[in-house]
Amino acid sequence: MLAVLLAAILPALLLTAPGAQAESPGAADPKPVVTLSEKQAGKGGEITVKGKGWRPDTLLMMLICGQSTPARGVIGGTNSCSNADGRAVTTDKKGSFTKKLPVAEPPAPCPCVVHVATVTGEQALADAVFVVAGHPVAALPKQTGDGKLAVLAATRLEGDSGILTWFGAPPSRRLVFTVGNLGSAPVKDPVFRVGTAHGVYAAQWEERQWRGTVEPGRKARIELPVELTAGAHGDYQISLKYGTKVLAEQPWGVGRPWGVTLFWILLCLVVPAAVFRIGMAVVDKVRPRPAHAAGRRGQRPSPRTGVTVRFPKLRRAPAQEAGPAPATGPSTTTAALPWFTPDSAPSEHRPTTKGHS
Repeated sequence: MLAVLLAAILPALLLTAPGAQAESPGAADPKPVVTLSEKQAGKGGEITVKGKGWRPDTLLMMLICGQSTPARGVIGGTNSCSNADGRAVTTDKKGSFTKKLPVAEPPAPCPCVVHVATVTGEQALADAVFVVAGHPVAALPKQTGDGKLAVLAATRLEGDSGILTWFGAPPSRRLVFTVGNLGSAPVKDPVFRVGTAHGVYAAQWEERQWRGTVEPGRKARIELPVELTAGAHGDYQISLKYGTKVLAEQPWGVGRPWGVTLFWILLCLVVPAAVFRIGMAVVDKVRPRPAHAAGRRGQRPSPRTGVTVRFPKLRRAPAQEAGPAPATGPSTTTAALPWFTPDSAPSEHRPTTKGHS
């Protein structure tokens, strides 16, 4: 009976032993690691950066940053990094990479690091100590404690689109939110990350630094600018991140820039009409003209050209025989009207039968 009980309890004891738990750490993902070919180099040189433990097929950004250490990270955000001389690299199927990086002086003094971070997807980063030869060195800001920021009210987007946005200008808003410091140390000039996602695409993150200090137990109203690309329209998702924690998300529906569509419609109507008018003007210039109109080119023909009006001819009465004019009245001359013939016209020398018996 005792042997049966020992056989049933012994496997359970082996599974719960500390050694058994230490042998199964496979559930935890390995942290990304960055190594450098050289620990020190001057401006204009070049070093080789190697990494492993990253997610496969992930886009990374490599920067040389000042005022930074692996323990405290990049204190000033990417504002203290040589962004213009950074390099992008994509990990392979095993999550590794090898890439050369030019040495440049960061805008902030050393201590410096080579900062490698993911561009899209879940955030991951790693820093490696590096010395830029000849670059100034300054002490890091004193760390007085841990400050923790939390959003106390719902975020909202303020602002409206102007008439230029209707014609394709970049839409812009202000992301407004209220944060509170739940830690025991003040937070000075916090650096937030604003992400913009459209459809199924991953969010594109940009750093926004807020100037000010949030004391422990206090709150502050923060406004950060948000701007999309030119011609953007549709449903967007705006995310707010501080450190590695997403604080809030806000949807943004952007209307279609109908002014651009109207412009193309008018262009499709105006251009053919202008071409037609130009073609008709050319045809009118090169067509042959009549001979009588050649000398009067450039003059607009009168609408009465070619119209002839014919009036009836008037016939004169035959000349009367010479003789003394009657003295009883003024001299009169009878003219033949068109509807009288010379023989039928009345004359004073031809008596009529009217009044005679």
